[in-house]
Amino acid sequence: MGPSGTGKTTLLKLISGQLKPDSGSIMINEQNVHQLSRKNLYALRQKMGMLFQSGALLTDMSVYDNIAFPIREHTALPESMIRTLVLMKLNAVGLRGAKDLMPSELSGGMARRVAMARALALDPEMIMYDEPFTGQDPISLGVLVKLIATLNQTLQLTSIIVSHDVQETAAIADYIYLLSAGKIAGQGTPEELYSSDSAWVQQFMQGKPDGPVPFHYPAQDYQNDLLAH
Repeated sequence: MGPSGTGKTTLLKLISGQLKPDSGSIMINEQNVHQLSRKNLYALRQKMGMLFQSGALLTDMSVYDNIAFPIREHTALPESMIRTLVLMKLNAVGLRGAKDLMPSELSGGMARRVAMARALALDPEMIMYDEPFTGQDPISLGVLVKLIATLNQTLQLTSIIVSHDVQETAAIADYIYLLSAGKIAGQGTPEELYSSDSAWVQQFMQGKPDGPVPFHYPAQDYQNDLLAH
């Protein structure tokens, strides 16, 4: 978690090998992501699911075909088995009945859930969520929070959530890292962060408008600025 522009989405791109770090290494299952060959990187990515901030559904494909697409691309399974898998994934997110709809016919919350089903299509070991709660109405938000927690526990996944929504993330996270200006400003369980003695951590967790991070961008004295002309 952290304010906008602190490097949260960049971190996900580093983990998935879309970007290369200037220094250091990204280790997954004892593999250095950025030293892998293209073939081995693609093999590793098949073990990762990604829920993009926008959902990123393929607009010319039905809900069913959006889920089937990665299975068809990366396996040689017959269509009968693909159908079974697609219906299982859609049922897991409560949208089996929407399989024939097009993305343009979905609400924002439904589109996010379809995108989640697609992220689960290849039974990944890890899922990364990029701002999953942004732009959701209260009902959709509650559904997503419960769904992420349920899938994580049921499928025994490693889930990495990038977000600036404190309450929703703290409700389901086991451990939280707070980023500020590309660095870790605080870390711990939700309970530990809520009771932290760091003024910056307290400002972020409680949403205070002023603190170590000022509300006003640095400027000259207001009165002098008004009278300057």
